[in-house]
Amino acid sequence: MAAELHGPDLLSAVVLLGAGVVAVPVFKRLGLGSVLGYLAAGLVIGPFGLKFFSDPQTILHVAELGVVMFLFIIGLEMQPSRLWGLRKEIFGLGALQVGVCALLLTGVGIATGFPVAISFVAGAGFVLTSTAIVMQLLEERGEISSTKGQRMVSILLLEDLAIVPLLALVAFLAPIAATDAPPTGLRWMDIGIGVGAVVGLIVAGRYLLNPLFRFLAQSRAREVMTAAALLVVLGAALVMQVSGLSMAMGAFLAGVLLSESTFRHQLEADVEPFRGILLGLFFLAVGMSLDLSVVTANWRSVLFYVAAFMVVKGIAIYIVARLMRSSHTEALERAVVMAQGGEFAFVLYSTATSVGILDGRANAMLTAIIIISMVLTPIAIIGLRYILPREKQSLDGVDVAEGLSGSVLVIGFGRFGQIASQPLLMRGVDVSIIDNDIEMIQAAAEFGFKVYYGDGTRLDILHAAGAGRAQAVLICVDKPDTILAIAEHIKAEYPLVQVYARSFDRGNTLALIKAGVEYQIRETFESALSFGENTLIGLGVAPEEAAEIIGDVRQRDAERLDLQLAGGIRAGNDLMRGNAPVPGPLVKPRQTGRALSEETARVLPAAQTADSAN
Repeated sequence: MAAELHGPDLLSAVVLLGAGVVAVPVFKRLGLGSVLGYLAAGLVIGPFGLKFFSDPQTILHVAELGVVMFLFIIGLEMQPSRLWGLRKEIFGLGALQVGVCALLLTGVGIATGFPVAISFVAGAGFVLTSTAIVMQLLEERGEISSTKGQRMVSILLLEDLAIVPLLALVAFLAPIAATDAPPTGLRWMDIGIGVGAVVGLIVAGRYLLNPLFRFLAQSRAREVMTAAALLVVLGAALVMQVSGLSMAMGAFLAGVLLSESTFRHQLEADVEPFRGILLGLFFLAVGMSLDLSVVTANWRSVLFYVAAFMVVKGIAIYIVARLMRSSHTEALERAVVMAQGGEFAFVLYSTATSVGILDGRANAMLTAIIIISMVLTPIAIIGLRYILPREKQSLDGVDVAEGLSGSVLVIGFGRFGQIASQPLLMRGVDVSIIDNDIEMIQAAAEFGFKVYYGDGTRLDILHAAGAGRAQAVLICVDKPDTILAIAEHIKAEYPLVQVYARSFDRGNTLALIKAGVEYQIRETFESALSFGENTLIGLGVAPEEAAEIIGDVRQRDAERLDLQLAGGIRAGNDLMRGNAPVPGPLVKPRQTGRALSEETARVLPAAQTADSAN
């Protein structure tokens, strides 16, 4: 039941926030993810649960702003040059996936006896993957910036763009006899308005947004900058919506146009809190929107089409991924992650209902099918983790470490290893390099490096890589546990080999020293000292004095390290300089105190005597 309160509906707000606060941590603790937690919470508090809300569509319309802001933030990370670099994935992979999925899903409708127009609308709506769910899943798994994550993002971008021609096609597919169907000329006018809105937004973003934020920044009013950031996001979304296009598309386009702006990070920080709350609200509203009465009345049809659409779409995605040379594991994972319908399907089905292609019952059933597929996606991903075997990396074009005999063995060839190897190679030292990142090995080959595949934590690999015959081994990997494991293996098996190790932090350094390495260096220590020295010089300190200060810091650090080896990580803290205020005067006052009243006159001599005694 809805709260009957005067003024702000505080009960509704408390229920929404409380549902998310309770459900999400529980579901994440169970390994089910935050998305499924929001959806389940929405179902519980919705019209078919505890009935706190009777009209979830109202909340859904507001919560769609979360998706809008999410796309804006994604746009901020997508510089035009980066988008251009992804053009093959967007317009190649994305278009191919959308086309194949639309064709096959339309075939499902035709095969089950529905007219072509209805089948196309139903299938096309299901093609539009849920951007909110997929992006949230990728973000939680930290895979947005990965290669496979970028491919999914590219496909999602193409699907968001596809809503424009799909809405136009729905208008053309409208029944001829429908009295409210717009004439052909008007349809072309709508398309022209949409194209004009996109061009206008690009021009405004190119020539107006940066000067606007530069002007506002001069006011030094933080709340005005926040308001301007929201104005840009919502304004771009409004322009697209009024033009008959996707709100999310407008926000994404605004983000791309501001991606190279000097205010990009400021904008992202201002919008992020609203994005998080509204996106959670969106998932809650989706869970509330699941009409269980429609599902109950037509459960056989609903379950059949949920299964049929998800399976057919998943198969189509897998086939396209394999055709585009993705691995079996990546193709299968993409098929499961993107097998659901999305929030843009609601827009497409509503438009199709308004022009007479769908009736109210069909719209409700298709909406229920979309929502159930969104609910099933996190569950399917969890199941995939248990049935998917760990993929064996392809070693095509990569040589495995075997019988290497370099005088120096470098383990790990990331940025640190690449720089550390340069002095050795310049001197003509015979260097062997191993790494377990296939993509990095292939990329290094393009720059003239011969890197062999091998896992430095395995003794057999170390032996094959020539660790026992090398004069020195350089451990240049970036994970502290891995660094220590490699050092311990080498020192235990080849005690006479010199080991030079990259250290992650002070704790890692202490462990490496105890393991017996000849040399270790914290990965940020020397660069931080150089940074501090140049800062002193920039503040007007003489270079000789700055060098002397840095030498003192270095000596204190070495002394502290010796103390920590004996007394633990807390030892030697007194050797560090802190910026906390020290109580009490540090300089003796130049003048003696004078009494300002009879009372202080009696007390002051005694206090001065005590101070002089101290």
